[in-house]
Amino acid sequence: MKTIVLTGMMGSGKTTIGKLLSNKLNLEFFDIDTLIEEQEGIKISEIFSKHGEKHFRTIEKEIIKKIFSPTNSVISLGGGAFENTETRDFLLKNSNVIYLKTSPEQIFDRIKNNKSRPLLCDNMNIETINNIINQRKHNYETASYIINTDNKKTNEIIEEITGVLE
Repeated sequence: MKTIVLTGMMGSGKTTIGKLLSNKLNLEFFDIDTLIEEQEGIKISEIFSKHGEKHFRTIEKEIIKKIFSPTNSVISLGGGAFENTETRDFLLKNSNVIYLKTSPEQIFDRIKNNKSRPLLCDNMNIETINNIINQRKHNYETASYIINTDNKKTNEIIEEITGVLE
């Protein structure tokens, strides 16, 4: 099976869905944010504050290319990974990219108590989330498939993903 890549905003469920999907399909799972933290030995929020977003995005791109295999895995990207043209084009060409489309209200509800989101740490509100979505929307919507996750249970989302991939 061609590698499945999950993209979308922070809080859209990429990691949760990715783990469950990989288990269901018996594929290896990679969470890019976790791999970055393991490699760097610090949290993503610390990478952002100490080195900036540009440095983080460079590491992110390198890790994606390092772990990527065109078959038999599920990859959960960080929310902004698809903003990198080189990364986006590479993944669109070599995998099934699925955009987990989630409303700003749902995202806010899911992450409002999470203080480790670097782009929202000082500005956690629906308006800021909506602004980020609007900035990224064009790139997210280039995905191979778009799955709306609002008000759906994880098993419904997984069934929808497996349905579009058949």
